[in-house]
Amino acid sequence: MMNRKGIVVFTKVLLDVMFYSGILVTASLPFTLKLAGKYYSQDFAEHYIPMLAVFLVSGVCGLVIVYQLRKMIRTVIARDCFVEGNTKSLKLMGKTAFVIAAVYIVKVFTVPTPATFVIILTFFIAGLFSYVLSMVFAEAVRYKEENDLTI
Repeated sequence: MMNRKGIVVFTKVLLDVMFYSGILVTASLPFTLKLAGKYYSQDFAEHYIPMLAVFLVSGVCGLVIVYQLRKMIRTVIARDCFVEGNTKSLKLMGKTAFVIAAVYIVKVFTVPTPATFVIILTFFIAGLFSYVLSMVFAEAVRYKEENDLTI
């Protein structure tokens, strides 16, 4: 089993890989989506623009979430997790998750797929979780600041 430091380092490396590969995937979407359309049904090509818009917005939102997680992992490495910045990051990740859920709700009416409903539910729950966790962090920051003042 990995120790705490190993898990943190692994997570940091994983988030870095996800962030930079996510930039490449998002930037290449117009080309890769067209290429994929050659190998799928005609319907795929007909829905190129709506699918490109959904995937681009989702990709950018995903990058925002991973970027915020990268910021937060730095505070874990510094052993100073309960800071206002992490509270703000969690709130932003919650808002961003809600944006992804909203985009996929719109997608239901343009290009419906069974996976769309799973994505909507997943990101809606992730958004709620991030908001609740941001409130927990806000309280922890408040307690930490009060404690720091009494010492």
